[in-house]
Amino acid sequence: MGILIASIVAGACALALAPYAWIHLASAGRRRTVDTVPHRPVAVVLGAAAWNDGPSPLLARRLDLAVRLVDTGKVDRVIVSGDNREVSRRETDTMTDYLVAHGVPAHLVTADPFGYRTWDTCARMRGPFGVDAATMVTQSFHLPRTVALARAAGIDAVGVGDPSLGARRRSTLIGYVREVGAAAKALKDAVLRPEPLRAELSESDS
Repeated sequence: MGILIASIVAGACALALAPYAWIHLASAGRRRTVDTVPHRPVAVVLGAAAWNDGPSPLLARRLDLAVRLVDTGKVDRVIVSGDNREVSRRETDTMTDYLVAHGVPAHLVTADPFGYRTWDTCARMRGPFGVDAATMVTQSFHLPRTVALARAAGIDAVGVGDPSLGARRRSTLIGYVREVGAAAKALKDAVLRPEPLRAELSESDS
């Protein structure tokens, strides 16, 4: 009986971790640094928390990577994707302002204000925005899922992640833990390919 229980537990653990293994396998060899990433026509910066006075530290670090990608000629333009409702403190407006303030010409920055989830961003990049090749930019803990979903959406995606552990240890550790559960939803999105959440999502729907 003990062996049977152990086998069931082991099987359940393996099943639970399978989506997490998938996001890492699907993004293997495509997670790079600014120095080693190949050229792509566009960088897609995924949104994160915005504060009243600007981007949160984690979001600012993502945006700093995008600035470096533009400065080094690794991308030609930037799309910022996030939740631009007031309830989220206008993420994409905040991201755009930060990039322009740090030297990225305004005409090279495009905003997707309806990137409510990672899948939504990826699906919208391939759909309404017509992106077929991109460098995805986010934190390192979020990068495997982001690249895997971008590829599932039909984008020739590579990614650059911010290794934020040294700067924001608590937030980063929480991020890594959350990714285990988020991977299951990502695999479901990749298989079912749901339509992105409706663009007209209202403040009251949050």
